[in-house]
Amino acid sequence: MRNPVHPPVPGSDAAELLQKRALLGHERMDSLRRGLPEDIVGLRRLVRESWQRSASLQANPDVAEAPLAMDRDELEEYRRQHPLATIMPVIKKLLVQPSHDSGLLVAVGDDVGRLLWVDGDPVMQRRAEGMMFVAGADWSEASVGTSAPGTALALDRSIQISGAEHFKRSVHPWSCTAVPFHDPDSGAVLGVVDITGTETAVAAHTLSLVEATVAAAQAQLRIERLQLAAAVKEKPRRRSASAASAHTLYRNSLQLLGRDQALLSIDGRTVSLSARHSEILAILSNNPAGLTAEDLCTQLYPGDGSAVTLRAEMVRLRKVIQELSPDAVPESRPYRLPVELLPDSGQVLSCLQRGAHRIALEIYKGGLLPRSEAPGVVQLRERVSHLLREALLSDGSVDSLLKYAELPEAKYDVDLRLAVLKLLPPRSPKRAAVVADLERIETDMTA
Repeated sequence: MRNPVHPPVPGSDAAELLQKRALLGHERMDSLRRGLPEDIVGLRRLVRESWQRSASLQANPDVAEAPLAMDRDELEEYRRQHPLATIMPVIKKLLVQPSHDSGLLVAVGDDVGRLLWVDGDPVMQRRAEGMMFVAGADWSEASVGTSAPGTALALDRSIQISGAEHFKRSVHPWSCTAVPFHDPDSGAVLGVVDITGTETAVAAHTLSLVEATVAAAQAQLRIERLQLAAAVKEKPRRRSASAASAHTLYRNSLQLLGRDQALLSIDGRTVSLSARHSEILAILSNNPAGLTAEDLCTQLYPGDGSAVTLRAEMVRLRKVIQELSPDAVPESRPYRLPVELLPDSGQVLSCLQRGAHRIALEIYKGGLLPRSEAPGVVQLRERVSHLLREALLSDGSVDSLLKYAELPEAKYDVDLRLAVLKLLPPRSPKRAAVVADLERIETDMTA
């Protein structure tokens, strides 16, 4: 049998053969971890590679339930702030409402695989609770192994997973189709839309339906942003109630974490900044009251800063922001931002203050402008990283600590890994990887 990208037509001989081979693969799961040849396993290549990733991430195929990543309060607040919240009416109209009597479930997840909304056939919803296919649960490959939502995010492409192709054995009675959802401006993955159910969930027309729905929802998100941007700009001296409301709902943002060049989004438009402009906005967004030229130079330049050089940089930065929104152009004397700008580092700190450590960790993509040597940026980077680490060490789960350990800044963090070992049960299969990591650190430090 050829190695298809999508599973064969449900009910066909080819589909039955594929399921038999997938079940055989599960029987030889230990061999798979040692790199079992594809022609013996008989899996579709993308499934086999996903199984191998799942095994390397230590997902357990015998644990029946997916882990719950967010409690009710965390979930509600996170959903309110998530960009996909605004397009849920489109998803409900095109997918959820038709699914109520069709034996299908519709799930919408975030960019790391956590389900935010699960709706559809009530009977199927009750059945799905047995494997924790519920809002707030983590269905990433790292947690549950191969599944349509998690694998679609891992590969950033549409995916259909049929029956025994799932890594977790409790999911074998189910099939699913998932399509990533991309930001219509930046192209970044915002989340995933999934249909889960019986064999009809992997029919060819199901994939077409989900892809069309995602395309419609992405277009709707783009339209809403343009409308918001237009409403915000309609402000002579008086702004209409609807424009003021739109401005309140739309949040200008600055993405700094884990990147050397920030992404600035204002009034629905996004631009990638130069390294120096990224540093300036990182510092100004952290000082909303503004800074004098002398203070900004001190925070921006490692040595003696030049006010002349700073003024030249500010002229160039103003031109960039002018293209996005004239109302957002930085002011001088003091230098300050005239609009509220929400940096992702500020979101992390806000979550930590509320005790929402898991959400903070998901937002945290790495050090703030990690290559920057600007004193103000270095100070902010160290503050965010330190507070996140301390919060996780004090009150973090094993999964959160292990996720943090994957970050570059935690590569040699011995105390973090010792904390993980204290929390892990004596027979946990995850202990071996942590011990190996500690041995690697000791070898590297003594080399």
